[in-house]
Amino acid sequence: MLYADLLRWLHVVGATVLFGTGAGIAFFMLMAHLSRDARAIAHVAGTVVLADTVFTLTAVIAQPVTGILLARDIGWSLSEGWLFLSVALYVLAGVFWLPVVWIQIRLRDLARTAVNDGTALPDRYFRLFRIWFACGFPAFFAVATILWLMLTRPALTF
Repeated sequence: MLYADLLRWLHVVGATVLFGTGAGIAFFMLMAHLSRDARAIAHVAGTVVLADTVFTLTAVIAQPVTGILLARDIGWSLSEGWLFLSVALYVLAGVFWLPVVWIQIRLRDLARTAVNDGTALPDRYFRLFRIWFACGFPAFFAVATILWLMLTRPALTF
């Protein structure tokens, strides 16, 4: 019993970190971007890259591990509809998250270069930001849907 409770707790904490860190990162990156201040963007993007590395990456690794162990312990098949859809959405979120991480690093570097050179943010920065922004929506809604699926466990068949 303690094992299942610990797995469930770790899984919930991981989901909370994924959702909360993702929402927080998006908010702070957007606010820094709207300032158009290269120094603020460089600082915030640097913090965001660190947070994604420390918190999000840890949760991204822990979620499937705790999820598979928890499902096995409880006796759920990974082919169960709601669980299968959760895994598919997790992969989808990852497909959008990976380029976002690379883009955040590039945004940080472009802003740092602008600060160091005393120049305006280049057009490339704004193009990359639009891609970063667009990638956030499917990833966010995928994670939000996964949370709903985990809470409701609807009877789905595929």
